[in-house]
Amino acid sequence: MYKLALNFLLLFIIGNQLQAQFAPPAGQPGSDAIHADSSCFINWATSCTLERGLMRIDNPGLGYAGYGTEAAATGKADNNVVSLGDGGKAVLQFEFPLWNGPGPDFAVFENTFSDEFLELAQVAVSSDGINYFYFPSISLTPTEVQVGGFGILDATKIHLLAGKYKVFYGVPFDLDSIADNPLLDKMAISHIAIKDVVGKLDAELGSFDSRNQLINDPWPTPFPTSGFDLDAVGVIHDASNLTVDEKHGLNAGFYPNPFGDQISLKAADHKQFSINVYDSFGEIIFESTRLYSGDQITTSEWKKGLYLIQIKSANNTRVLKMLKL
Repeated sequence: MYKLALNFLLLFIIGNQLQAQFAPPAGQPGSDAIHADSSCFINWATSCTLERGLMRIDNPGLGYAGYGTEAAATGKADNNVVSLGDGGKAVLQFEFPLWNGPGPDFAVFENTFSDEFLELAQVAVSSDGINYFYFPSISLTPTEVQVGGFGILDATKIHLLAGKYKVFYGVPFDLDSIADNPLLDKMAISHIAIKDVVGKLDAELGSFDSRNQLINDPWPTPFPTSGFDLDAVGVIHDASNLTVDEKHGLNAGFYPNPFGDQISLKAADHKQFSINVYDSFGEIIFESTRLYSGDQITTSEWKKGLYLIQIKSANNTRVLKMLKL
């Protein structure tokens, strides 16, 4: 009786997982798709390095995908794309490092023409250009039958995979979705990697999601436009929009922002200020009760990342968010 109840519970859990619903296509209630014209985008990728994949991974003789150029993946989403090919990868860089703000931090755009013909890609981030960490993707598309080259997918069965929305609608990614790791500074993301999903249902050649489940997506696509077609990466939070919280009346701040080995205090008058500097864990790493305009603080031993700097005068307080690169 116990085994019967346990088996029933397992079947119930598995059934619920298979029926899980993620965000639906753009324009439908509950969708988290973001249009390219949204005011939330403050910047776009500025450079792209491409590793082309084959047009058909099980037939190298056909050659590599060849549509588009690296430059097509930079700038605003405009339906001008570069095709990655089976398992191909693009690495994007930016004018300013991205940081982990409230809600999604960036979005990835593909150019599919419908809500159902979806070519997918996995997304990873790095703060040093060496160590990459992937978002925990989930694909609930059944794997009993291969989705054909012009087959269709259900967006509600896809999570944290780029390409689930049609052209001009980006898939948002929140850095909070990635587990913390000492090799990843979420306050200073310098590189984003987009890797094409090989949708072939083959344990040797196919792509797997974060649960080690094969990802079924349209395959084969043996054309120069093979694989994920990268349009753009839109930035929502980076070092150019670190916000400032202040009380009126205190005209003082530190520069530059972002900063390197030192910062300087600049104030409208020669008042005496006290300073507290907090790291991302809320710990005070520097404090002083006697600073004046023009004074400098050496920051060479501070780790890269986001800091809160509290400036106090006799009557007012200002708090700055500043980023060390």
